[in-house]
Order: sequence, then C-alpha cells, then structure tokens
Amino acid sequence: MPVTIKRIYDEVCKDDGVRVLVDRLWPRGLAREKVKIDYWMKHVAPSTHLRKWFYHDPVKFCEFKERYIEELMNEKEKNSQLEELKNLVAENRNVTLIYSAKDQKHNQAVVLKEILERQKKTR
Repeated sequence: MPVTIKRIYDEVCKDDGVRVLVDRLWPRGLAREKVKIDYWMKHVAPSTHLRKWFYHDPVKFCEFKERYIEELMNEKEKNSQLEELKNLVAENRNVTLIYSAKDQKHNQAVVLKEILERQKKTR
C-alpha cells in the first residue's frame, strides 16, 4: 500500500492503517482522547523557525521543501524519527501521515510522503 496523507479533522477509516501525526503542535480544538493516532512524531515536523517562515505560503513551498529536507537529514532527532517512519513503511503496513494544515498540497506531510515513497521504491 502506498503512504497516504490525511488531515486530522477528516474521518478515520479502517484503511488508514498506522496513523502518524507529523505536526510539532497538537491540532487546535481536538481532545487527545478523541483522536485516533498511533504515533505522534513531533520531532519529524519542521522546526518552529521554518514553520513560521513558511506560513503555508504556496509561493514558498519549493524553498520550504528544500529547507525541510535539509533539517530532516541534518538534525539527529528528526533523522531518527524519519528512520522510524521508513521502518513502518518498509514493514508493508498501511501508513497514513496525519497533519492539521488547511492547505492539502503545501505542507510537511506532502514532503514526507514523497520521501517515504521514494525510499519504498528503492527497496
């Protein structure tokens, strides 16, 4: 199964498989007890500085993607959680990356999905 992405506010489906929240901050307006999340990997999310700089501006997305990938490769905690995600995907489990951004095309989950799918194809 490919890696999928989904907003945390969308309905949970049995096909979601392992649900991984990839936001640094807990999503607004949601009680933790009511959200089905298997993992919260907040260290794999963009740094606060990068997140604030990007502010989900589609014009900045290409540069955001480059900076974010650089963070993932060069920061120990981020890289460690990225490896965990890669392992989940390698186990051929359904993995759904959960995010809270309104913009469904320009967010960190899109970048992570691309990275994970590339890695899966090379195995």
